[in-house]
Amino acid sequence: MLRRLALTLSLIAAPATAKPGQADLAAIDQAVANFTGLPLGSPGGAAAPVDRRLRLGSCGVPLALSWYGSRNDSVQVDCPVAGGWRLYVPIASRGAATPAPAAIAKGDAISISVSGDGFAVAQPGEALESGPVGAWIKVRTLGSNAQPMRARVLRPGQTGIDLP
Repeated sequence: MLRRLALTLSLIAAPATAKPGQADLAAIDQAVANFTGLPLGSPGGAAAPVDRRLRLGSCGVPLALSWYGSRNDSVQVDCPVAGGWRLYVPIASRGAATPAPAAIAKGDAISISVSGDGFAVAQPGEALESGPVGAWIKVRTLGSNAQPMRARVLRPGQTGIDLP
């Protein structure tokens, strides 16, 4: 079985012009900044722009971003279509800052809300990971065939997934 291929960032910051059929690398940088809530190069934000030498196929659906690693030291960016691509964006070191306390602990009973343009639904679930407010953690709804998914910690006992 092939292991995930980790595409790393480089410090090359040439202007990005997406060619037809190719992903806009500047848009990926912006998506990572929106996900982390911090600008490129700042502690906790992307360490550097996505390597401009990458030639990724365009993704016809919104990108899926999630934290990768036990210390949230990378952001996993996926094009969630058949034959899509995946890359990992390293996060700039936060230095000696103390980690935020977990608002949700593994095994906690939680509420999972999904909201989009004009609707919001919620269902009870269970946290499969611990995390502070703002972190993406694995959760699952209650039920025998419940599949794990990722949701952002909103506050103690509450996670959410925003749809475009």
